[in-house]
Amino acid sequence: MRGSGLDAIVIGAGANGLVAAHYLARAGQRVLVVEQHQAVDPSADIGWIPPAVIRDLGLAGAGLRAEEPDPWITAPLPAGGTLELSRDMARSVEAIRRVSPADAEKWPDFCRRMRSLAGVLERLYLAPPPDIESNDVRELVRIAALGLYVRRLGKQTVIDLARILPMSIAELLDDWFEHDALKGALGALGIWHLKQGPRAGGTAFNFLHHHVGSPAGVFRPVQSNVTQTLNEMKRVEVRRGSRATVLAENGRATGVVLENGETIRAPLVVSSAPPRATLQPLAIELYPDFARAVGNIKARGVVARGTLTLGQPPAYSNLCIAPSLDYLERAYDDAKYGRASAAPYIEVQRTDGNRLELHVQYVPPGTQDGLAQRVAQILKVRPDQVQLQTAEESLYHGELTLDQILFMRPVPGWSRYRTPIEGLYLCGSGTHPGGGIPGAAGRNAAREIL
Repeated sequence: MRGSGLDAIVIGAGANGLVAAHYLARAGQRVLVVEQHQAVDPSADIGWIPPAVIRDLGLAGAGLRAEEPDPWITAPLPAGGTLELSRDMARSVEAIRRVSPADAEKWPDFCRRMRSLAGVLERLYLAPPPDIESNDVRELVRIAALGLYVRRLGKQTVIDLARILPMSIAELLDDWFEHDALKGALGALGIWHLKQGPRAGGTAFNFLHHHVGSPAGVFRPVQSNVTQTLNEMKRVEVRRGSRATVLAENGRATGVVLENGETIRAPLVVSSAPPRATLQPLAIELYPDFARAVGNIKARGVVARGTLTLGQPPAYSNLCIAPSLDYLERAYDDAKYGRASAAPYIEVQRTDGNRLELHVQYVPPGTQDGLAQRVAQILKVRPDQVQLQTAEESLYHGELTLDQILFMRPVPGWSRYRTPIEGLYLCGSGTHPGGGIPGAAGRNAAREIL
């Protein structure tokens, strides 16, 4: 048995778990992080890192790097050639003009309005979700301040918020554009990590969620080495190679037990693991309604990650195989009935020399037979050049659907990182603001604890 002198145990050494651990350590607590994987995941972290996290933890001086490829997306065109969208607005307008002059005229206004909406989400994501039942004056002032901020953005932003957030990404893009390749490349962002198609309600919100932190006209998030950077900082102890289960007695967390049977005691346990995986083993300590809500969290895996190895570095940084919204909808149709897509949406998200990281969607768990061959055929490479990992539960620990965001994440009534078990908190992607914002949930949870 171990635990003398420990103030807190954090489960999971991903970005959110490490951010929470570092904030607690900065406050003078002795923190142990336990992580089931032996090595640091070499994959890049995808998403906006809140500037407060970078500043508070000194990440800029500790080796943090962000990749911002330009063009930020390359989409093959059916008749040959590609549509390349750049970080420079004028260059993107010219590229779009070659395939659709009408779409080129609308592009700057579309980008400006989407950036304004994403800015509202940024404000929401830098703090716990609004507590709509609170009578606390400070909370009411915070909610009022957010409303005032939105109002100052102007009438159009207020209208856009009310209209666009519940829309499907297909409806939004059909309102603005006519060219299939442009709508396919943009629409893909709306269905990232969702077991939904582009015509499902709420996918416009998912699109805006992943636009958070990006400049106007860039609809793919940055990639960084934030987890690796945090791992290399020595502020907290990280113990790897063993899965941890929370221990609770009489409604209070008392520590964790490792796979080898070792018990580690601490009065505070903070889990960045999926809410369902954290809480279901403790069902006997939970109210039945809460346990049922946790069991009903939608976290359906549909993404297989993998690599493509070429003989030489490619001519592109990010490649998107989503020729149209119809293509994405048909790809989803297979997953809807439990099959891997016959023609999946594929995106090259990062290149490292001649090695490319792949995002392949829609692939329900256990349906990967023949998938590598289909991916190779679409990319026009040999099957032995494609290696895919097994698709698992949602990487976001809960899909970003309208019934699983803000004060309903992870479950209604328990959105502020606490759980019904005293001394047990959640800080992972399954909590507000969700996946794709590395470090935000960890920071918010640590601030609530402290």
